[in-house]
Amino acid sequence: MKNALQDQLFKTGLIKKQKLDETLREKSKQRSGKAPAPESEVQIEARRLKTERVERDRALAAEQNVQAKRKELQLQIRQLIDNHKIKHEGDQAYRFEHAGTIACIWVTLTIRTDLARGALVIAQHEPGYAVLPRVAVKAISERGGVIVLDHGASASPPPKPVAADDAYYQRFAVPDDLIW
Repeated sequence: MKNALQDQLFKTGLIKKQKLDETLREKSKQRSGKAPAPESEVQIEARRLKTERVERDRALAAEQNVQAKRKELQLQIRQLIDNHKIKHEGDQAYRFEHAGTIACIWVTLTIRTDLARGALVIAQHEPGYAVLPRVAVKAISERGGVIVLDHGASASPPPKPVAADDAYYQRFAVPDDLIW
């Protein structure tokens, strides 16, 4: 007796005699150990295209992951600044250099002295600037945020005078609280 399932499928018309014979031949070839026919050029090309597509999709997914991570870091920076910023509306102009230009924010006298001491810093926030306490600097810097002004950071020593005139002018110190 043949396979009962094959007979039932054949009688109901779900498979054809030719297809049944073909599958039986393939099974007998596998049992006898004969190697399958070599792949055609079309099959080789299809496999190559499939691998290229997979690699392209993988590269695209990696790029999207990088962009998503960058966007997430920007959102974290914005949230840190929003949570830590100090209202700096005041009556005194505090000027500082950022990106080759002189910027100005209005602060109170206490904020001005805290900025000069290094207790507060100025960070770039959306179109303007935000005054932040020193505790937020490390977290923002780690995420790639821009700290514009930080007097408390360890600065490199001033360069050594080269000319005789420079030595003369080194005697005159410029005060830190110079208002300009």
